Amino acid sequence: MSRRALTLLLAGLLTLLLGAVGAWLPVPYVVLSPGPTENTLGEVQGRPVIRIEGRETYPTTGGLNLVTVAYQGGPGSGINLLTALRGWVDPTTAVVPQETIFPATDSVQEVEERNTREMSNSQQLATAAALNELKIPIRTVIAVQGTQKGSPAHGRLQVGDEIVSVDGREVSTTDEIAAAVQRHQPGERVRFVVERKGKRVTVDLNAVAAGNGRVQVGVLMAPQFKFPFTVDITVGDVGGPSAGLMFALGIYDKLTPGSLTGGKTIAGTGTIDEQGRVGPIGGIQQKMVGARRSGATIFLTPAANCAEAVRAVPDGLRLVKVETLRGALDAIEALNSGDKAAADRVPTCTSVSAD
Repeated sequence: MSRRALTLLLAGLLTLLLGAVGAWLPVPYVVLSPGPTENTLGEVQGRPVIRIEGRETYPTTGGLNLVTVAYQGGPGSGINLLTALRGWVDPTTAVVPQETIFPATDSVQEVEERNTREMSNSQQLATAAALNELKIPIRTVIAVQGTQKGSPAHGRLQVGDEIVSVDGREVSTTDEIAAAVQRHQPGERVRFVVERKGKRVTVDLNAVAAGNGRVQVGVLMAPQFKFPFTVDITVGDVGGPSAGLMFALGIYDKLTPGSLTGGKTIAGTGTIDEQGRVGPIGGIQQKMVGARRSGATIFLTPAANCAEAVRAVPDGLRLVKVETLRGALDAIEALNSGDKAAADRVPTCTSVSAD
């Protein structure tokens, strides 16, 4: 063998070796794929997804399926280049930079805690939306959801504390609390009165500079609702706020006579607020794939996700555009009415994208 041929052979082998090694090197990406679906009218691990006590409920049929996104990768469990390449060629998955799921400033534990907190909050908001739609009175308080590490509130305010007043003024919204804090200069005392385990507790915090001329105490808060009966939601290892719409529909169905779905399998996604407004979510492509695999033929799609959804909708799945809980209920009723003209008037992402 000539020296030139030997050199080319060794170079080729070295290239193959480096390629093989490189394929197994970790890369800073996360692979998103269709996750499990859960019927909000059904059970998870032998327990009802939605359990209502203290109020009459009615039998349900069909499915109101929430959809999820699974992921591979992240800090401490990164994927290799080969896995990323497989994800890039698979039309049912997405490969995204790691920092879009796990911000560099957050640990995996902090991301998971935030997802759990968002899921809990979405369940509260979904219940409030359903009860508001049914004109069932509820009471609202502002509760502590967490505190920022190293902030004045950390270790002083506790998760679940209900904020009664700030500086002697009763408060009932997060905006009122934020405004009360902003009236202070850095270093000034902010007096919180909270209800903790049935007792009122006074907590004094020193405001600190937060940039842009603002101050903060480092408390994370959200509306929490006092319902006239128990609504308990169990979904297993699922986090984030995107199941809010489907929780609200499931609660509404259980509290009203007749079957909302008409026996159909309907899937959907979207955040929700207490007024029933539906917001956008991430991972719409993977969620649609999961919905179709679960047997759904109708997919309730947040209006803000329509443009993205129509580009990747699976065959056999009708995208229904929703902006509110009331709109979703009207759409489902029209689709189940047997009236073709009414069904044709249901807003769809396809028709929106063609305008």
